[in-house]
Amino acid sequence: MALSTVPENALKRKGYFVFISLLCLAGVAPTQAVQPVTATQLMAWLAGGVPQARLRRIIQERGYQNAPTLRQIQEFQSAGADEKLIRALPASAHSATGAISTEIPASLLKTAVDAQAQSFHQAELDLRPALSSDPKNAALHFALGNLLMRQERWDDAFDEIRLSAELMPDFPENHNALAYIFYRLDDGPNAIAEARTALSMDPQNAEAYQFLGLALFSSEQNAAAAHAFRESLLRDPENSDTYYDLGIALHAEGDFGGALAAYRHAIRIKPAFWEAHSNLALVLHEQNNLDAAVTEYTEARRLAPQEASVRNNLGNTYCDQGNFDAALIELRELYSSHPEWPQGHACLARAYLARQDYTQAIEQFHLALRRNPTGSAEHRMLGEALLLADRLDEGVRELRLAVTLGPDSDTAHRGLGTALFRLQQWVAAETEFREALRLNSSPDNHFALAACLMTMDRYPEALAELDAAARLDPARALYRARREELLRLMKVTSPQ
Repeated sequence: MALSTVPENALKRKGYFVFISLLCLAGVAPTQAVQPVTATQLMAWLAGGVPQARLRRIIQERGYQNAPTLRQIQEFQSAGADEKLIRALPASAHSATGAISTEIPASLLKTAVDAQAQSFHQAELDLRPALSSDPKNAALHFALGNLLMRQERWDDAFDEIRLSAELMPDFPENHNALAYIFYRLDDGPNAIAEARTALSMDPQNAEAYQFLGLALFSSEQNAAAAHAFRESLLRDPENSDTYYDLGIALHAEGDFGGALAAYRHAIRIKPAFWEAHSNLALVLHEQNNLDAAVTEYTEARRLAPQEASVRNNLGNTYCDQGNFDAALIELRELYSSHPEWPQGHACLARAYLARQDYTQAIEQFHLALRRNPTGSAEHRMLGEALLLADRLDEGVRELRLAVTLGPDSDTAHRGLGTALFRLQQWVAAETEFREALRLNSSPDNHFALAACLMTMDRYPEALAELDAAARLDPARALYRARREELLRLMKVTSPQ
């Protein structure tokens, strides 16, 4: 979210950031022997979403306090621990039924199970009794902070992660979490600083590189963001989210090939990643590979049938294909499920125009203008639809607005010229056609001016414009036909 003012909580966050960063950078953080990981910590970090590859490395670096009992192994598995993480525990685990081990609080176990099921609010409620019983446990504060992040309660999450960092200052994941909180609060500089603090503590931390990339991207440092995402993937090469983020950064940089490859990697790892299918389709659409874009949007729609943006983009792709019947089906379904959806009306209007249903097209263009009342293109398209419906005066008014709002749009000037031409205002029409031609020396603009000049009996000038149009687009039979027609007319009208 964008912060238009600096509330008290923001000042508190800023003050904390300055304090903890100076503490870390100056190397004066409290120095104490690294303690082995406990069963409670491991369960809390699982509930807090620490990647399991990272948890395995933490265990390798710090050790594990006691061999877990078979019951604890089952509890870790119920919380989502995979076989690799279980194998990272002490080798005697599978026979350690009688080993001395700290019991995992029942409320924490329920928290982890609910978090695994993505019931984050319930997980938060489950965790609070455990935290009340052990208020100085950094891992529990970390877990609660991450559960609050999942609910987008950023200020509350900040408070919990701050406490976790104070209680356990040597845990880089606290700074990862702070980096993500600052990123979501549109505070790029602090997000970057927190991610770099995490990396100063653990240079191999893939998640820190990922959050650094997000922060850099939010600060419009797209190339640097892409580099950070690649560094993250070097350390965690099977992270579909990081490939997805890399695709976004590369797309913003104009590297379409790299973006396509990144999105395809994300889909390879997680085939049901509908956002990656949708973004892949977006890039394909921009490359004018419309058939492939339709395929990807269709898959995204299958995976997320209620996602309005996918149906909107698929409908627009059908429009650009000229498949207006399919566009009508898609966009009608969109508005039946999401009547408040603000986009897609211009595309739907084009589909109605193709069916010569001018009344419906005009209605859709009006809806498009409600969303973008100063849009030159929307006023131009409405004006052209009004001309087709023989509502000439209204059409001229809309096209004049289009020219006023978009004076550098050759299509707006040509549209207004066409309207004035139909009103037999030849001189005014010629002015608009010449302005369109000045802005864009396209075959259509030469042809429109030629038609106007022919009506004004200025045949040699008209012939020159038709010659220019035919030269620019020699495959267009219409230009040659009108040229031949004009030559015959000039022959008939020439003095004998």
